[in-house]
Amino acid sequence: MKGFLQLENGMTIEGKLFGYINERIPGEVVFNTSMTGYQEVLTDPSYYGQIVTMTYPLIGNYGINFDYEQSKGCKVKGFIVKEYCTMPNNFNNEMTLTDYLENEKITGLCDVDTKKLTKILRNQGVMRGLITTFQLPKTKLLETLDEFDNTKCVSEVSTKNISKYQGVIDKHVVIIDCGIKTNIIEMFKARGVNLTIVPYNTDYKTVLDLKPNAVFISNGPGDPLDCKETIETVKNLIGKLPLIGICLGHQIVSLALGGSTKKLKFGHRGANHPVKDLTNGKVFITSQNHGYVVDSLPEGVEVTHININDRSIEGMKDEKNKIFTVQFHPEACPGPYEAVSIFDEFIKMIG
Repeated sequence: MKGFLQLENGMTIEGKLFGYINERIPGEVVFNTSMTGYQEVLTDPSYYGQIVTMTYPLIGNYGINFDYEQSKGCKVKGFIVKEYCTMPNNFNNEMTLTDYLENEKITGLCDVDTKKLTKILRNQGVMRGLITTFQLPKTKLLETLDEFDNTKCVSEVSTKNISKYQGVIDKHVVIIDCGIKTNIIEMFKARGVNLTIVPYNTDYKTVLDLKPNAVFISNGPGDPLDCKETIETVKNLIGKLPLIGICLGHQIVSLALGGSTKKLKFGHRGANHPVKDLTNGKVFITSQNHGYVVDSLPEGVEVTHININDRSIEGMKDEKNKIFTVQFHPEACPGPYEAVSIFDEFIKMIG
């Protein structure tokens, strides 16, 4: 069935619909440069509200395996590929990509010139778009896109209840869930710590009452400035407990310290982003997924990592208040595990 991607700049790209067919799917159109890991991308809560374009030309060739999910079900709004595979070949395969999208009620658009689309997003910046079964006039298109609101995305993907996991060592970490990936939890479990996962809007007194050794602020979707309740909680925890964080958590802690953030033109989304550790000069390849970045940090806070491509801040540390956060994803999924030792540094900071 014919379908269209209409961008807010007036451009229209034609393709074919697959998966679950919805008449209109608005969202922020972004691109991901990973060659593999499409299922992890589909289920990463950080993509909530986004229509994701995969730059690799063939997607779905190894099928779907539910062990790879990074949350319960798909979180993207839509999925754009050049070609999807209808007959995957993999001993782990449980379902085809198109059946998976249909089951998750996610609309896909294939036969798209994803190279052309990526160049548009790279040159003009990410923008709102609409996957639709028929073209809308520009006025109606903009009206539809204006109705799209992703400011409450963290509340949509965060846990609603407090949950606990018993470890084997006497260390307790409270995780503030802003849209956490499964593999981050698994990395902490592998290191034997006790975990308590709480909603994004949990107040600092409740966190302190749980008597943790440290607080971890997770990844998640959207603009960090929309996370006012989480920022306020973190402000009140500074100096009381060690604070660690990844991605959105890094941005939230930076804002709580008095830093600032800004939106990137087209973001960092993929599994091949080089990052330099300024403490030892080493460069490693990381998995990344963010549209915002920390722009400045207050005096006394050390920048520990930078992005080799654009020199943006990828990590920071505040020795005095026992704070350490990174922008990239050391837990991978998808991507390399070169930076997984960051979790050991987190545990070391706890003491």
